[in-house]
Amino acid sequence: MRFAFGRAGVVLWLMLLWPLAGHAQARIDLDHDWRFRTDSADTGLTAGWSGTTPADTRPIDVPHTWNIGKDDDYEGVAWYFKTFVVPASMLSSHVELHFGATFYRSRVWVNGVEVGGHEGGHTAYGFDISRQLHAGENRIAVRLDNRPGMATIPGYAMRQAASGNVWYDWWHYGGIVRDVWLTVNDHALIRRQRIGSKLAGDSASVSTQVFVESVDASGGSYTATARVIDPDGKTVAEARQDVAAKAGQPATVTLSVALPHPQLWNVGDARLYQWVTELRSADGTVLDSRSDTFGLRDIVIRDRKLYVNGKPVRLSGLTRHADSPWEGLAESTGTIRHDWSDMVALHTTLSRPVHYPQSDAVLDFADRHGILLVPEIPIWQFSEAQLKNPDLLALARNMMREMIEQDGNHASIFAWSVCNESDASKPGGRAYVDAMASLIHRIDPGRYVTFADADISIKPWKDAPVMHDVDFIMANAYFGSWSGGGSEVEPWLDFVDRTYPDKMVIISEFGYPGVFSPDPASADKARSENLLQQMDAFQRRSFIGGVIFWTYQDYKSHRNLWPGQTEGYVDHGVVDENRQRKPSYFVYEARNRPLSVSTQWQVREDGLHGFQATVTGYADTHLPSYPMRGYLAHWKAVDDRGHELGHGDAILADLAQPIHFDGAWPVPGKDAAVHLAIEVTTPEGVPVGGTTSDYHPLHIGSAHFLPNGDTQP
Repeated sequence: MRFAFGRAGVVLWLMLLWPLAGHAQARIDLDHDWRFRTDSADTGLTAGWSGTTPADTRPIDVPHTWNIGKDDDYEGVAWYFKTFVVPASMLSSHVELHFGATFYRSRVWVNGVEVGGHEGGHTAYGFDISRQLHAGENRIAVRLDNRPGMATIPGYAMRQAASGNVWYDWWHYGGIVRDVWLTVNDHALIRRQRIGSKLAGDSASVSTQVFVESVDASGGSYTATARVIDPDGKTVAEARQDVAAKAGQPATVTLSVALPHPQLWNVGDARLYQWVTELRSADGTVLDSRSDTFGLRDIVIRDRKLYVNGKPVRLSGLTRHADSPWEGLAESTGTIRHDWSDMVALHTTLSRPVHYPQSDAVLDFADRHGILLVPEIPIWQFSEAQLKNPDLLALARNMMREMIEQDGNHASIFAWSVCNESDASKPGGRAYVDAMASLIHRIDPGRYVTFADADISIKPWKDAPVMHDVDFIMANAYFGSWSGGGSEVEPWLDFVDRTYPDKMVIISEFGYPGVFSPDPASADKARSENLLQQMDAFQRRSFIGGVIFWTYQDYKSHRNLWPGQTEGYVDHGVVDENRQRKPSYFVYEARNRPLSVSTQWQVREDGLHGFQATVTGYADTHLPSYPMRGYLAHWKAVDDRGHELGHGDAILADLAQPIHFDGAWPVPGKDAAVHLAIEVTTPEGVPVGGTTSDYHPLHIGSAHFLPNGDTQP
């Protein structure tokens, strides 16, 4: 495509010159220079705001939420407006307007014409706006409403009706909370692609179903070509197929390849392939392209255990709300990477990331760091009446379908969750779970289905038939607070073992809410004690495949606050809302290390010559435990004046068995003290544990190494 722009269109022209993998032939960023205002009386429609920008708007960029600052607790209608310039030459192309996510219910106008709307706050959607555009300045108006209701998702938590507080347990961040962009295509486009793979011995078969749409009035015939790029950046397979598409009707084509000797994606060791599909016209012109990463891995639940690539694993991690005082739900990639990097430092290998579909940045991070995920749609504390509502079921199905179609290629996702702490154990709730499971098994048959349940841990404990319907059980178990006394976890685990003898269990939430203690300091002390006691109990039961701590950070809410508060940050994290680490952070880190490191000094008559270190991965009786191959040990020794005596590296080929390695240096002096630090990292260089040791002829001591560089006696 070739466009002629005037001066006002220079920014658009520069954007069109910049190619983005994974999107249409041209993508135009629309994140900047929006106008915003609230509409508390909901009069914007009658006042004509869909066609004319009102006074008293303020400039913003998106992603944006209005629930930070002066509109912190505003719930209702608000509007976003943007103008942009389109060259006349673009009017012959197919143009779509896309939103990464808007919370919650949207209506969208282009040049005064309503082009569509969307319900749901965490999935992407878009509209064909080709007919609404004209040469020169164009205008977008978006009306958003973040008010919950009985049949919104999230909505009123009617299981909490007796409490008089039916808020859901996180903040109602309204706004355009992810990116906005245009796509421009000629002739045809790739709507999406669905990648599937299967391992068989020392080879893998991979296929992609490509969804093609013709945007020509008469349709057309095209060729789909594919390249597979391995984790080392080499093209290792290619495929091509012809596809015919009628105008306005989707068409699909399947491309398949075989990959001998594949590199496997694993827990903590993510090897990612890239699948690049190009759609070409008869003369070979590239009309559109799509690039997705994928991982080759085999994830199976067998004999109440979770196996990854044939090896049993027991995993741990934390969950995290998309919430911060500076961005709320409209998160930047920088905030996401900071938090998830910190969670990796806490040895996170499993997460139910939180109650709603996640940003691509979260899923990409998990893909690249070998973290298993169970994403969920935000049905929280819904009553049986809500779950039986046909309108809500239709919305839930659509939301789940959107999430799976958007995120289904991510290697990190191994299961989907259909609700949290709702009336699933009642007949109407069971019917809801079964209907959602049927949908998921039909559109994504390679993944497991479950939901997070709190009733299972509340006395009187009883068999719930719905638990036999899901692929594995996720239990929210707050022994030491909501579920009962901390010591009751042991008899409860016995009950679960007897009642569901064929089910693996993941503890989808555990932890200690601050409101059960008189102040934050004592709450965090109790939190540390509770997590150690509970994890030890979970570790003793082999059918516990993983545990997920609630939560990484304190998050904003109208619920679970200190007495007298009606809004604030829930004291439940190992870091506060500003990401300042609490003492429980370090307790959690130490308890969840996947290996141990010990040292023994090598001393002769003339002084200290070196050391021998032993690195040991844990067996699957330990929680956490998972295969660790190709890890590295780095050591450095300094004398009592800070002068380096020696350093070195050791390759830890496979920590299924203890590995010993030696380090040595010239004798530093018979009476010299020596400080030794050993750090173990993943193949990608992420610290996972280690030790520091101090030698002195009169005293030998040691301290544990923490991934952030601190030491703890």
